[in-house]
Amino acid sequence: MADDAEKTEEPTPKKIEDARKEGNVPKSQDTSGVVTLFIVVLSFVMLFPYMSFHMVHLFKYYFSLIGTPLDKLFMLNIAIVTIKEFLLIVMPLAIIAAISGVVAAVAQFGFLFTTKAVMPDLKKIDPLKGAKNLFSMKKMIEGAKITFKSFTTLGVGFVFFFLFIMELPTVALFGLAEQLVWLKDKAIIISFVMILIIFVFAIIDIVIVRKQYFDGLKMSKQEIKDEMKNMEGDPLVKSKIRQIQMQASRKRMMAEVPNADVVITNPTHYAVALKYDEEKSNAPIVIAKGMDNIALQIKKIARQNNVHIVQNPPLARSLYAEVELEKPIPSELFAAVAEVLAYVYKMNKK
Repeated sequence: MADDAEKTEEPTPKKIEDARKEGNVPKSQDTSGVVTLFIVVLSFVMLFPYMSFHMVHLFKYYFSLIGTPLDKLFMLNIAIVTIKEFLLIVMPLAIIAAISGVVAAVAQFGFLFTTKAVMPDLKKIDPLKGAKNLFSMKKMIEGAKITFKSFTTLGVGFVFFFLFIMELPTVALFGLAEQLVWLKDKAIIISFVMILIIFVFAIIDIVIVRKQYFDGLKMSKQEIKDEMKNMEGDPLVKSKIRQIQMQASRKRMMAEVPNADVVITNPTHYAVALKYDEEKSNAPIVIAKGMDNIALQIKKIARQNNVHIVQNPPLARSLYAEVELEKPIPSELFAAVAEVLAYVYKMNKK
């Protein structure tokens, strides 16, 4: 009983699918972050000419305002132009970042739409349970991981940033276009360095997340048995259904015995009823067969309906073993069956 209670078995496909329907899927935030950041950086490189054009246009606009008296209408116009250009610069990257986040999530666990994760649940606002989760060992470990990753990534990024800052006295002598190119190059370098670091953390994180996910879904042996029972039905019920189906099939078979041309027996253990209708089949068909008690019932019904019973033990055993119900006899038994039917037809003067 103790072994059954331990969750030592891998989760079944149904268990995983049920968890998925609940919105419980293995999702690595680090993996989503590195994919999103990588796509955004590539997009930034591709869109840089477009973005730099609008940035230069905005600076030229500001320079053109030098010496212009300030009033409310003038300030409003500056705000409108600034917001417009800022949106034109930032919105493409923001849209790409949002789409990248969705793509990164779908790549991890496929497309999933469920409302159960956002359904109201009073347990989620329980202050005692919330406080317990807040100060749990799991949350502390998570916090330590996030702190370590953040300090490592930002620390390396700051080192490169500090080295680039040392170049500012020289960059200040460049024109605006050259300064933007310098800014682009340094931003790309810092971004790819940070992506590389986050990528390493993402690989580690996705392995840990998936292991924790499947460990959390592990089942006990009793749970697997219960699931199989629910999926396939109670064995006792299934046995009862099979019994009822067999009884119904047996009744239908016995109802066909009066239509037989002959019943071949061995003589006590086997009984096989044959019917030959040349308009429906090229060979005699087994319409009933059985052994022991069923064989006795077949012979009893045959006698009550004046169906000839012929004793031929080898043929009876062969027909019982080789031919299924409602199936014609095989060609290798044609001669033996034809001999029996010829005898029966002669007795019936057909």
